[in-house]
Amino acid sequence: MKILIGYPPTVSSKGIATLGQNRQFQWFSNPSFLFPVVPASAATLLKSQGHDVTWLDCVAERIQLPAFLEILRKTRPELLAFETKTPVIKQHWRLINQLKDEFPDMLIALYGDHVTSFPEESMRNSTPDYVICGGDYDFVLARLLETRQTGQTPPDGVFYRRDGHIHGNRNFCTNHDLDTLPFIDRDLTKWRLYEREYNFVRHPYFYIMSSRDCWWGKCKFCSWPRMYPNFRTRSVPHVLDEIGMLTERYGAREIFDDAGTLRTGAWLKELCLGLTDRGYHRRLRYSCNMRFGALGQDEYHMMKQAGFRLLKFGLESANQNTLDRLDKGIRVEDITRGCAMARAAGLTVHLTMIIGYPWETMQDALRTFNLARELMQSGKADLLQATVLIPYPGTPLWEEARQNAWFLFDPEDYERYDMREPVLSTADSDARRVADICGRTYTVFLTPRYLWSRLKSIRSLEDLQLNLRGIPAVVGHLREYIFAP
Repeated sequence: MKILIGYPPTVSSKGIATLGQNRQFQWFSNPSFLFPVVPASAATLLKSQGHDVTWLDCVAERIQLPAFLEILRKTRPELLAFETKTPVIKQHWRLINQLKDEFPDMLIALYGDHVTSFPEESMRNSTPDYVICGGDYDFVLARLLETRQTGQTPPDGVFYRRDGHIHGNRNFCTNHDLDTLPFIDRDLTKWRLYEREYNFVRHPYFYIMSSRDCWWGKCKFCSWPRMYPNFRTRSVPHVLDEIGMLTERYGAREIFDDAGTLRTGAWLKELCLGLTDRGYHRRLRYSCNMRFGALGQDEYHMMKQAGFRLLKFGLESANQNTLDRLDKGIRVEDITRGCAMARAAGLTVHLTMIIGYPWETMQDALRTFNLARELMQSGKADLLQATVLIPYPGTPLWEEARQNAWFLFDPEDYERYDMREPVLSTADSDARRVADICGRTYTVFLTPRYLWSRLKSIRSLEDLQLNLRGIPAVVGHLREYIFAP
């Protein structure tokens, strides 16, 4: 089958869409295009099974609708498969209807966190042939094509049309063996499109996922646990073999493992030993997502010695009540302690924080801001990312917000879930004022104390280049939050 997979044109006056590999959507004026690991895995798997696969990321390639339509007219794919998210779902519904009018015989498959929560909604409001639930798009797409070729009913977890009616169920499978997947074909999926992220010190760099997705998987604001209810990890030799392929074939010098949280314990120890035994710790740097409270000082040192460079942590809030209500599973003191231990091991600490919880006061929000600022200015953290709380449809937080009438607008005004404005009311203040703290957060990068801390941390030309690359990103965030209309 002739298949086109990737991302269609997705446009707005607000900026450039960040769809691929983003757990939280934003429009960016200075975007970084993250490599979308699972859709890329789907493209690779389908190609390995003999299908004629083309990768087309119109967002990263800056392809507008007229050019996209011309590509479809010339290539005539039999199947178009792409990911969507809440803030652009209605735009994608309109696009699907337009495509079906011009290309009625082209099958369209839609997947992503929003349609996993509400698959029938997209079937009713637009005309896709398939809506795929769950996060294993690669396995499910492959199985769907098998059933189509043999005339069987589509697999569980797929909604489809037959005889003018919508059929399907949400009983999607996430028990697939990740080691059976072929390594992603980086040439097929145009890896050079995704080389703009400023957080990396070495180039070329590559995204992988050693697990799907997070072994904690309970945070009430996160939509990915709905797609990956069963945490699964690839074997360490399989991960190391992929790293070896990336270093030998593409000259990889840095890896970001985008598992929701890297697996710890014996698996992490085996990974670190493998990175060292194979000599990868001398050739490249390894970064990942991590949880506070999950590691001790010895483990941080072990990771550093194995070539780890950056750990991304979810700070989320400096208020224990909020951490408990989110089911975050950490204590506030774990945050400061974890930063100190990681920095003592020589690792770079990247923090993420969220503003706009409906039960928090302005003072609560400022407490989070002040903790993040102190960690940054004291040198216990290096990088900081702030976002407005977005309760994505279908998450436990979204259900709680609906039950408590916390929404500031109709919960189905999906275009407004884009971090440009608060979605939920706050306890004792105008929600817009609370959300403005996000913009204020990025001013920390401009304070003399932080700048002095960064200057003291520079040990190499790579460190200097990383700091210089971060300037446009900071300016972009200031424009998006402070100067946005």
